[in-house]
Amino acid sequence: MVDHDYVIVGAGSAGCVLANRLSSDASSSILLLEAGPPDSYPWIHIPIGYAKTMFHPRFNWRFYTEPEPTMNGRKIYWPRGKTLGGSSSINGLISIRGQPDDYDRWAAAGNPGWSYADVLPYFKRLEHFEDGDPAFHGRDGPLWCSTIDRKHELIEAVIAASQELGLPRNDDFNGKSQEGVGYYHLATRQGWRCSAATAYLRPARRRANLRIETGALATRINFDGKRATGVNFRQNGVDRSAKARKSVLLCAGALQSPQLLQLSGVGPEPLLRSLSIPMVHELPGVGENLQDHLQARVIFQCSKPITTNDDLASWWRTLLMGLDYALTRGGPMAVGINQGGIFARVTPESATPDVQFHVATLSSDMAGSPTHSFSGFTLSVCQLRPQSRGFVRIKSTDPLQPPAIQACYLSHPDDCHTLIAGIRFARQLAMTHALAPYVKGEYRPGGAAQSDAELLEFARNTGGTIFHPAGTCKMGDMARDPTAVVDARLRVHGLENLRVVDCSIMPTLVSGNTNVPVVMIAEKAADIILRDSEDSSALSWRGTALTNTRSKGDALLPR
Repeated sequence: MVDHDYVIVGAGSAGCVLANRLSSDASSSILLLEAGPPDSYPWIHIPIGYAKTMFHPRFNWRFYTEPEPTMNGRKIYWPRGKTLGGSSSINGLISIRGQPDDYDRWAAAGNPGWSYADVLPYFKRLEHFEDGDPAFHGRDGPLWCSTIDRKHELIEAVIAASQELGLPRNDDFNGKSQEGVGYYHLATRQGWRCSAATAYLRPARRRANLRIETGALATRINFDGKRATGVNFRQNGVDRSAKARKSVLLCAGALQSPQLLQLSGVGPEPLLRSLSIPMVHELPGVGENLQDHLQARVIFQCSKPITTNDDLASWWRTLLMGLDYALTRGGPMAVGINQGGIFARVTPESATPDVQFHVATLSSDMAGSPTHSFSGFTLSVCQLRPQSRGFVRIKSTDPLQPPAIQACYLSHPDDCHTLIAGIRFARQLAMTHALAPYVKGEYRPGGAAQSDAELLEFARNTGGTIFHPAGTCKMGDMARDPTAVVDARLRVHGLENLRVVDCSIMPTLVSGNTNVPVVMIAEKAADIILRDSEDSSALSWRGTALTNTRSKGDALLPR
């Protein structure tokens, strides 16, 4: 048994932030547990290496959902990062915060301190961005955010097409307004991926009070009554344990944080009883409220050989692409898959953008799979605020067995309505004066699909995750919402010394990519944890002083 002040489970986007911020206090000791290996694979750090890690068994958990009844019985592939940096080491690099209303809804649902005004300072603190309005952006944070400096003919055509349909050009989706069309900002630094491990863990890892263990799978949270005391983990086939004096911090993500809670006796009573797991504390919301962005990939054949498909189909163009990156850290290898973005309102009832497009100068059957043999590009659309809800539930007491994941995509009529409208918007773009010269034909869904029913069937047959699972340990006030799992200070309801800090705490999914919001959550959580620790120490000291001087009439005043 090894003692630390904090035991952090998961070295992903949140865990790396906490390891850095908490270890800045030299008086605290921190243990960071990561089930995967170090992030030493070269393709992790090259932006276009996204395709190399999408199915890699060593660096990717490679989850699948259960057969989805609303997706015609398909199992949907859900990649998740399994290395230092977690999914920030294998994702598409896009830096998006979401909309101010997303966070105002969190606060209005009973989570004080989580409005947009409250979280904006943390977005600024985490960011190193040399452009943009300083009212919205940080200049010297750990996580680099870079613009795409080289313009692509096809992306420029999509931008012009969107403007024809009334969308403004937007050079900063994280600025004053999200709505519009433009190039994404990327989590890169001088042509290299800037993961949470690179940004936060690398500067901190030599601190004497921070211990990092890779290949260490957490198997159970230990409790003394209702107080979390530490974690059991398996490393190199050996079962070990670590004690947490101050707190256990779950940062394992929207799938594995609820899995570990359930394995440890925290969760829905009927589920735990069915597996003969001793109940530590009943919380019916653990693993429920699962949300994800479903993408429908509208693919066009391009009339000009200017796509990444064409680059990869030619040995000499591939060679030039490699030389470009080697010599300048530029070109397609430096920007990953999706360069262009669109945030649009496609339904009349939406006051803010309700769909997001990822615009790629390539095409393939699914994200990360081999590109098509023809010149192609993709307009991948997702509904930003899905109403469908799924769940994550363990299937056995074996921590090595993946949990049952049920996304329940397109189970709500609003989701169907908005996604169909998004697909139709993509088709409108293809018919504009600006983009039509680049469109040789529609490969998917194809001209035969015209009715709403046919487009919905296309989405059910081919749609997939855009890698944003969230909500399974949602934040909320149990007096208002009995399915809440953590409070506004991210403490697990009804338990002591246990917090969840990751995408699972989102009550509702943000309107965009989730990596940067998770880093923000962890930055704010670090402040909360450090403040609570200071308050606890001060109260302990004052309590001692009160005992020693009670005869003098001193009083213990609240801070």
